Amino acid sequence: MGLLDILGSSGNQRSGISPLMLALMGVLAYRTFRGQGRLADMLGRNHPDLTSSGNTQNPGMGPLAGILSGAGLGSGGLGGLLAGGGLGAILSGGLGDLLKRFQSNGHGETASSWIESGPNKAIGPAQLEEALGPERVQWLLEQTGMSKQDLMSGLSAKLPEVVDQLTPQGRLPSPDEAEKMV
Repeated sequence: MGLLDILGSSGNQRSGISPLMLALMGVLAYRTFRGQGRLADMLGRNHPDLTSSGNTQNPGMGPLAGILSGAGLGSGGLGGLLAGGGLGAILSGGLGDLLKRFQSNGHGETASSWIESGPNKAIGPAQLEEALGPERVQWLLEQTGMSKQDLMSGLSAKLPEVVDQLTPQGRLPSPDEAEKMV
């Protein structure tokens, strides 16, 4: 099962990517796409697709949509990194970053339940918004074009399942393990 199978595809489709799928990818790759961390350094922090707020290839969608749909992927930057096997590192690092964010915002036990074997604890839209933080939520709203209510309710329903499926061994995957999921 690949990453796109795990994320699923539902809702209003633009360029083959549903807004909710886009939001799920954004949650998992936030630090890299916002120009933070080692992978962002490899990409170059000033890459226009990573820092601009608009996307001319997909009106109404932010730069993440263009990147995921292939717009602006050349031989360098993110396209080169992904072609070189970097998506596993982005996914693995994103899962780790997500867990740390939830822990630091008082929802670590909930996120840990999604990773560990056993039942997943539910998270409501308001708790998810608190766990993600206002800057990340605002960025996701800009990227997806979704209403805040639709974004938070969609993510609160889907994120536990996605994290659970991306951590089948009850732990965060290594970059190599995550690469095989892609």
